[in-house]
Amino acid sequence: MHTFRDVAYPAQLREIHQVPPLLFSRGALRPGEPAVSVVGSRRASGQSLDWASEVSTALVSAGITVVSGLAAGIDTAAHTAALDAGGRTVAVLGTGINRVYPAANRDLQERIAGEGLVLSQFWPDAAATKKSFPLRNATMSGYGRATIVVEAGETSGARIQARVGVEHGRPVILRDCVVRANEWASALQHRPGVHVVTGVDEALGVVAALRPDLDDVLTGVLAVHG
Repeated sequence: MHTFRDVAYPAQLREIHQVPPLLFSRGALRPGEPAVSVVGSRRASGQSLDWASEVSTALVSAGITVVSGLAAGIDTAAHTAALDAGGRTVAVLGTGINRVYPAANRDLQERIAGEGLVLSQFWPDAAATKKSFPLRNATMSGYGRATIVVEAGETSGARIQARVGVEHGRPVILRDCVVRANEWASALQHRPGVHVVTGVDEALGVVAALRPDLDDVLTGVLAVHG
């Protein structure tokens, strides 16, 4: 267990007003690691799953940690691609750390705990609730330096994370298909810090431009995807 006063507590989470007072973890905490959230629908299209995998692979190849919520669909694709590429991924749970949700991701959760980091702000045996997932999305937004929304619906948790990301002053990167399909995304696209992209190369370009400290490590990746 880590309190927000602990040295090991992720410093970037202290920057948001929803800072979790407690965190439970499995795996290796790395203070100050560069991280980007990759999130989206549980029932995503095959094309969007491929897009999530591609952008996650590109991010970890540049030494950037992929953060997601261990849900079915986009989250699962992002975590799996990051691990398969030999990179680091962080899963932020909407349940206690002793729980697995969805149950189908038990093996993936164990793999992330062994090779990356699993985080929860809830008591270890806490079940999922309607309130826990929006809180989880706020923590994901705070942990990552940007959020990429790959696919989302009008009631998606990714919608919540995009809005909270804007409140946090974190860059929010929306695929153009998200903007076309959703009123919330269309309304959000003109807010400061919100970027609409089509391809993986554009998403990486936004990350590089917004995070000067990551520019050098992304240069080679952009050359491959450009």
